[in-house]
Amino acid sequence: KKKKKMVFVLVIGDFHIPHRANEIPKQFKEKLVPGKIQHVLCTGNLTSRSTFEYLKTIASDVHVVAGDFDTDTPYPSEKTVNIGGFKIGFCHGHTIVPWGDKESLEMVRRRMDADVLITGHTHEFESFEENGKLFLNPGSATGAYSATSGEIDPSFVLLDIQDDKINIFVYKLHGTEFGFQKLEFNKQ
Repeated sequence: KKKKKMVFVLVIGDFHIPHRANEIPKQFKEKLVPGKIQHVLCTGNLTSRSTFEYLKTIASDVHVVAGDFDTDTPYPSEKTVNIGGFKIGFCHGHTIVPWGDKESLEMVRRRMDADVLITGHTHEFESFEENGKLFLNPGSATGAYSATSGEIDPSFVLLDIQDDKINIFVYKLHGTEFGFQKLEFNKQ
């Protein structure tokens, strides 16, 4: 039996460096070592070139969509990528109104014809399944404040994509406490 190749995808965004946060928490940087992750999907609001350069040190294949604070950047407003057996659509999410609304997200997912829709903007981690599709928001990598909520725990998501299954690893920081959660999504 041949060993399955593991494909790791970092899903991360809403950095807001240097305006709302100084840097990515060092506990996160320790986990994000070069050579382990094959793809980076970034939900935007990097707000600095150095953040993009940092993501390029983690993986050579970096995809970024523009957030509402990413002005004068070459990033598209939305993008789809095929990884493993999944078509993944992603956009920042500030144009999806109301923000984080499930019906509105489903309309975008359908238009992009994606198995997985990734958005950011709310700065809060969220994951749910609807009609056999996965919806994911990695939250804010730096815990930058958002317009909708005060205290934000920094978070990011690592996807382990196999043929028709995704293991979802959620990393969160609450104060100095490091939290970890594993979820699973199977393609219908």
